[in-house]
Amino acid sequence: MDLGVAVPAFVVAAVVGVLFFLGYRYYSSYLAKKVYALDPAYVTPAHQFNDGVDFVPTNKHVLFGHHFTSVAGAAPIVGPAIAVFWGWGPALTWIVLGTIFAAGVHDFGSLAVSVRHKAKSIGTLAGDVINGRARMLFLAIIFFLLTLVNAVFAVVIGNLFVARPGAVIPIVVEIPLAILIGTYIYRTRSSALIPSIVGVIVLYALILVGNAYPISLDGLADALGVEQTRNVWVVLLFIYTWIASRIPVWVLLQPRDYINSHQLFIALGVIGLGLIIGMNQIQAPVVNDVPEGSPSFFPFLFITIACGAISGFHSLVSSGTTSKQLDKETDARYVGYMGAVGEGSLATGAVLAATAGVAASQADWEALYPDFATASGGAVNNFVEGVAVFANNLAVPLDIAGVFAAVVVISFAATTMDTGVRLQRYVIQEIGDLIKVRALSHNLTVATTVAVAIPLVMALLPGGGESGYTFGVLWQLFGTTNQLTAGLALSVIAVWVTRRGRNPVAILVPLAFLLAMTSWALIVNLRNFVEADQWVLAPLDALIFVLAIWLMVEAAMSLRSAFRDRDLGVGTEAGDADAVAKANPDVGAADRPLGGSSGGDRR
Repeated sequence: MDLGVAVPAFVVAAVVGVLFFLGYRYYSSYLAKKVYALDPAYVTPAHQFNDGVDFVPTNKHVLFGHHFTSVAGAAPIVGPAIAVFWGWGPALTWIVLGTIFAAGVHDFGSLAVSVRHKAKSIGTLAGDVINGRARMLFLAIIFFLLTLVNAVFAVVIGNLFVARPGAVIPIVVEIPLAILIGTYIYRTRSSALIPSIVGVIVLYALILVGNAYPISLDGLADALGVEQTRNVWVVLLFIYTWIASRIPVWVLLQPRDYINSHQLFIALGVIGLGLIIGMNQIQAPVVNDVPEGSPSFFPFLFITIACGAISGFHSLVSSGTTSKQLDKETDARYVGYMGAVGEGSLATGAVLAATAGVAASQADWEALYPDFATASGGAVNNFVEGVAVFANNLAVPLDIAGVFAAVVVISFAATTMDTGVRLQRYVIQEIGDLIKVRALSHNLTVATTVAVAIPLVMALLPGGGESGYTFGVLWQLFGTTNQLTAGLALSVIAVWVTRRGRNPVAILVPLAFLLAMTSWALIVNLRNFVEADQWVLAPLDALIFVLAIWLMVEAAMSLRSAFRDRDLGVGTEAGDADAVAKANPDVGAADRPLGGSSGGDRR
C-alpha cells in the first residue's frame, strides 16, 4: 500500500534532532552511571602507555572528531539512501531507535570496556572476556569485514572522483594541509579548534579551484590500457593508505579527522538551512508499495542500514584506535555515544537528501527508485544530488554545490579507509601472533602490505557491472557481516557488565534483535543465491551463517556462566578482589585503576 504524504522535510529533521538530544541527555547518562560505571579517577591507557604514536592522550573534542569521521564513511550515506526504497518511515524509525538504543550502547560500551583492558581490540577482548574460541571467531569476522570496508570505500571514492573531478584538488590538498595543522598543534601544544577551522576554510576555498580546474585520469588510464579510470584511482588510494596507516596518528589522522568533523556540522547545517529556506517536501511515500519480488524490509532494512543505526565496524574503531587516545574515562560517554548520534544524524540527512532533495515530485522520485537494483546503484549519486539542491537553496551555484557534497562523502570515506587499513594491520598482527608467523606479527611493513594487498585485489576484480565486483556483488554480504560483528561486540560487553553485577538488559535487547535479523537475512539470501546459481555468494553466505550460529552458542554459554558467577558473588562488587583476579587474571588486572588508585573496579 502506498502511503505517500507530502511532509516538510525540516519538520522531520527537527523531530529526529530532539529525539537524539533526549537520547544523549538521559539514556547515555544512565549507561555511564549504571551500566558502564565510568570513573573520572581511572588512569586511561593513553596515559599509562603514552608513546606519542598510537597511545596519545587527546582532548575529547579532538578525539570526537577523529572517532566520528573514522566511523562515518560512505556507509551511513549509502545504506539509508538505498533503504528509502521501502519508504522513509521505516528507514527513519530504524535510524532513530537503532541510534539511541543500539548504536549508542554498542559504541559507548566497546570504548569503555577496551579502556578498562589496556586498550585491547575487541577481538582480543573476546578472548579475555569470553574465551579463546570467541577470539578466533572475532578475528575471522573482522578480517572479512575490514577487507570489504576497505575495498568498497576505495571503489566509492574512485567512482566519485570520476563523476566529480572537481573534488580531486580539495581532497588531495587536504592531506598536506592536515599534516601542517597536526605538526603545528603537536609542536606548540595549542588548541586544535582555530587551526582546524582555518583548514576547513582553505578546504572549501579549494572547492572553487577544483571546480574551475577538474582533474581527470582518463588519459592515464588509456595510456596504461586500464578499461575503467576508477581502477587507477583505487590503486593510488591504496598506495596512499599504505603510507598513512604507518605514521603517527597526530601527524595526519587526527588533524584531518578534526577538519572533517567540522564538515559534519557544516553539511548538516547546509541540509537543515537548505530545507528551511527551500521548504523542500519529502516526495517519497512513508511506506513504499515495492514491486513484487523485491526484498522485504523485514529483515533487509536492518541489514541495509547498518552504519547509521548500529555498525560492528564502530567497535573496531572504538577499541582499535579511540581507546588508545581517551584522556579521561568519563570522556567515553561524549566520544562514544555522541559519535553514534553524529552518525545517526548523517544517516537522517541521507534519507532527507534522497527523498526531499533529489526529486521535485513523487513521480521524479519513483523514476529514481523503480526497483531495488536501481536504488542500490544510484544511492551515492542521489545523496550528492540531494545535498547539492539543499546548498543551491542557500544561493550556492549548483555545480559548486555538487562538488561540495562529493567532497563531504569522499572525506568521510577516505578517513574510514585510513582507519580501516590501520585496524586491518592490527588484526593481521594478531593473526600472525596466533599462528606463530613472526613476519606478520612483528614486521610492520609486511603486515601493512598484506592489509592493503587483499582489499586492493578485491576492488580490482572484474565483473559486477559498472559498480565493480566488490560493490556490485559482495556488498550484499557486507551488512550481515557488519551486524554479526556488532553482535559479537555486544556479547563481550554483556558478559563484562554482567560479571560486574550490573543490569545487562540495555545490551541484551539489541543483541537479540541483531542476531535474529542477521540470521533471517542470511537464510533468505542463501536460498536466493542457490536458486540463482550464485556459487561465489552462496558459500560465503553459508560461511557467515555458520559464524553466526557459532556466535550465538558462544554468547549463550558465556552469558550463562556470567550470570552464575554473579549469583555466586564472583567478579562483582560483592566478590573478593583476589577471587576476581584468580578467576580471570587479565580482567582483574586491567579492571583496577592504575597510577595508585585503589578499590578494584571503583564506581
